[in-house]
Amino acid sequence: MSKIAIILFNLGGPDGPSAVQPFLFNLFNDKAIIGVPQPIRWFIAKLISTRRAPIAQKIYEQLGGGSPLVPNTKKQANALQMVLQERYVDDDVKCFMAMRYWHPMADEVAADVKAWGADEVILLPLYPQYSTTTSGSSIKDWERASKNAHLNAITKGICCYPIDFGFISAVVERLKIALVEAENNSNIRILFSAHGLPKKIVDKGDPYKEAVEQTAAAVMDRLDAPELDWRVSYQSRVGPLEWIKPYTEDEIRLAGVEGMGLIVVPIAFVSEHSETLVELDIEYRELAEDAGVASYTRVGTVADDKLFINGLADLV
Repeated sequence: MSKIAIILFNLGGPDGPSAVQPFLFNLFNDKAIIGVPQPIRWFIAKLISTRRAPIAQKIYEQLGGGSPLVPNTKKQANALQMVLQERYVDDDVKCFMAMRYWHPMADEVAADVKAWGADEVILLPLYPQYSTTTSGSSIKDWERASKNAHLNAITKGICCYPIDFGFISAVVERLKIALVEAENNSNIRILFSAHGLPKKIVDKGDPYKEAVEQTAAAVMDRLDAPELDWRVSYQSRVGPLEWIKPYTEDEIRLAGVEGMGLIVVPIAFVSEHSETLVELDIEYRELAEDAGVASYTRVGTVADDKLFINGLADLV
């Protein structure tokens, strides 16, 4: 019997108001996010996190004071573990979560995996589309943490799965429901919204934007409805830098000008958190109303949908 540890990577989120500022500091102190050398990066991260913390705390107040990302990821981990245990009855399979910027973080998880006695480790980012700022950063941090923990298990990694059958199928099923509920599909635009990146990161060769577009195209291909209007946009822009376009807020305003209704699909998020529950559901909905958008529907994330979880199990 082999002991196989599956490490699910995600961003993480503050578990209470006091964790918001240190969470933001960890985020902006990541070299993959701000590429300047230390100690300059430390001072920049300290400045940004201190200034942004009050704004972020107000956002998380709408979610009960903290992020639901970790509990939601735990549900996904439990669901995946059950499927894998059913498939591999001769092995001991256990899923662990490693969050990048708040607990449980790589160091503590690597120590847990070491104590459990894993023979093999499989790294599974919960980012369908690869980016150096997400999956790349998480895997590098895991390599550091596992080395410090003297974790000598055989390690394999899953890069990404932008057009994975299970993932795409789960998105399509949710989108079909939204389209059925829409009164007039000829007046509806499907807007695939993904978390944005500074343009300079993509210009340096980061494949994220291309992968997001592949995912959206795969969903529409599986949906097999060529008459439908659709496009891709990017949300969550902060700071003065130019980010990859088009911006989601601009696409919402354009839909209002054109008299279109919107079905918004969070195409790069696999579980609910502040970017979906606050930004998409509250802030962008208010923007849509102000912009005169005919209707505004937000499709839920794939969460622990059986199609998605089985797809992850196939990847493992």
